[in-house]
Amino acid sequence: MKKIFLVAVSGLLIISTASAQQKATAVHTLQSFRILALFENGGHHLAFTDAARPWLDSLAVRYNFSIDYIHSTDTISNAVLSSYQLFLQLDYPPYGWTEQAQQAFIQYIEQGRGGWIGLHHASLLGNFDGYNMWSWFYDFMGSIQFKDYIPAFASAQVHIEDTSHPCVKGLPENFSIEKEEWYTYDKSPRSNVHVIASVDEKSYAPGSPVKMGDHPVIWTNDHYPARNIYIFMGHSPGLFQNEAFTLLFRNAILWASQK
Repeated sequence: MKKIFLVAVSGLLIISTASAQQKATAVHTLQSFRILALFENGGHHLAFTDAARPWLDSLAVRYNFSIDYIHSTDTISNAVLSSYQLFLQLDYPPYGWTEQAQQAFIQYIEQGRGGWIGLHHASLLGNFDGYNMWSWFYDFMGSIQFKDYIPAFASAQVHIEDTSHPCVKGLPENFSIEKEEWYTYDKSPRSNVHVIASVDEKSYAPGSPVKMGDHPVIWTNDHYPARNIYIFMGHSPGLFQNEAFTLLFRNAILWASQK
């Protein structure tokens, strides 16, 4: 039996005989949005991106959004970003950007034109590959600089601190990440950002001396109008077999894409 739904559209009351499934699809249509995803087209992080793209494309079909992929900042401008509700720094460092891209991104975030999700490499802050550190991005990420990492990888437990945040809805308070590099920084960003989750360094397996004590791994900087979230995890393609990570990532996309 079909159910009758009353839907208000632009002041008009429309009677619909859509099924529950069709109604859900209509809701997703109303929430349609566009994502611009920036990734490195090479290097040892490419395996993660190769796993991310089909997962993202499948999610796009399910939630009726579109996603465009770019692997350099050459085309980024104010005009280009105006077409997107979410900027996904899928795997790209905060250096080597064109001046035009930097200025467009700053305005996008500071004016709340759209949301931002940064994974893994987005916190690689410092002087790398002949580029000086981008001072604005340094502030945006909580005034931290990259210090060290676990090159042989380690598994660990991630602990959610803010269980009320929409990006961690449905996640257990503690979940495992099987393989990650676990960057450390010159200091914790906690005093400058809102921490959502941290890693329990005592849970590293195998154990590692590369530690920083207070070690946030998911946070948002609420000093900026744009919805934004940094998720440190993003190296291993195996993350897309991890239900906690994929739920976190999906939640982040749906949250950050909405103003």
